[in-house]
Amino acid sequence: MVIINKYTPGDHSLNPALLWEYDLRTFDWQASRTLVAQRVVELGTPEDFYAAFDMYGGVEGFREILKDIPYLSPIDLNFVSFTFNLKKEELRCYKRKQSSPQHWNF
Repeated sequence: MVIINKYTPGDHSLNPALLWEYDLRTFDWQASRTLVAQRVVELGTPEDFYAAFDMYGGVEGFREILKDIPYLSPIDLNFVSFTFNLKKEELRCYKRKQSSPQHWNF
């Protein structure tokens, strides 16, 4: 919750190293918003979260994008669920994990 509570809209910048494999001069920030959100969750600093909040409509806008991320590790999934007050069942990555067949699950 610290990330959300300390956020104030402003001139925050996203670390370009989060998207190292893309040419950011031609990068489509809106079309790739779930990718950006996933990288921020997995590798970002608080400054990166604030930059993403600024780009995508504040905390609520970012929160909605989080619901569409296709994959998060269990640790990141728990972080997102707790920090942004989301039920795991609302997250696409959780639904996908639940619908995947479990092989030899003893």
